[in-house]
Amino acid sequence: MKKVVVGLSGGVDSAVSAYLLKKQGFEVIGLFMRNWDSAANNDILGNPSLDDDICPQEQDYQDALKVANHLGIKLYRHDFIKEYWDYVFSYFIEEYKKNRTPNPDILCNKYVKFAGFQEVAKSLGADYFAYGHYARVREENSEFFLLKGKDNNKDQSYFLSQLSQEQLSKSLFPVGELEKKEVRKIALENDLPTAKKKDSTGICFIGERDFKNFLKNYIFSKPGEIHTLNGEVLGHHDGLMYYTIGQRKGLNIGGDNRFKNAPWFVVGKDIENNRLLVGQGLNNPYLFSNRVIVEDINWISKERFVGTLECSAKFRYRQEDQVCLIRWIDKGLIEVVTNKPVRAVTPGQACVFYNGEICLGGGTIKEVYQNQKKLMY
Repeated sequence: MKKVVVGLSGGVDSAVSAYLLKKQGFEVIGLFMRNWDSAANNDILGNPSLDDDICPQEQDYQDALKVANHLGIKLYRHDFIKEYWDYVFSYFIEEYKKNRTPNPDILCNKYVKFAGFQEVAKSLGADYFAYGHYARVREENSEFFLLKGKDNNKDQSYFLSQLSQEQLSKSLFPVGELEKKEVRKIALENDLPTAKKKDSTGICFIGERDFKNFLKNYIFSKPGEIHTLNGEVLGHHDGLMYYTIGQRKGLNIGGDNRFKNAPWFVVGKDIENNRLLVGQGLNNPYLFSNRVIVEDINWISKERFVGTLECSAKFRYRQEDQVCLIRWIDKGLIEVVTNKPVRAVTPGQACVFYNGEICLGGGTIKEVYQNQKKLMY
């Protein structure tokens, strides 16, 4: 009997994954990952103001334990706090210091939920590793392909774009073949303890805290002026790091009689002069780009394409696929030219490439252009 170690998070998706694998005849073992320790990191920072109970991992563990007991499987618990701090949280903070908008979930998958998790799972004798992600893996001629999940609204292949052939070769995604409503139905029909539990949202180490107040504990902020693209001062910002391209809420600059009554959006950052640049209108032309440079590329396929490749790309999660032409600039750098302008492409975010339902890989958005003009992102 093949042994599979399932990442039991305390949610419904991982619970159903464990149930399905047991039903398929695997020997199933649960592994709960503890990735964040607010109290320990407060001690490091000498900052007692961060609450220890905001990220309810203990409750998640208790829920995972209930699921394991219900299914009659063993549950192990392992701390990945150091790995999370070194590879995810530190990167998150450094990116914000550069006034970029990072996506920590992708790095968490690459370094913690897969690399770290699989090492521990191997010590438990695992033949395979399973997760509650909405994605699929297909093997053809000894090559492994990462596919989108069947549920388009829940597809998580975007967050798995940094995985390797080796990681995919032993990874199972049981709910990837299902829609979310089917997962809930299976959980309810089998009385799984987390059947009605709400999906988790947001980043664990921020939780329900105010985002600005959280970052202030780690990064020195430098307030400055908010400018229109014509140089007119509209107000003041709390620090460029707090804002992202396309942002509307939290600017506090409405009601100025000099301008028409239309919403304002962040359209750029003048880092040299510490100015936040804004423009009016959802379709402000300065929010659109058609050429992007992507760095730190992970190409999932064994073979890299030669010359140019027509494919599609997502520049943020849940975005519709954008038809584009890509080419290698060098080993870790790709130029992306889209068929039509794309709104609010943001440095620091992930750009992920697709060929239909196949995820080809991805990287981090480095620079954004309107044709040859580099935007102040």
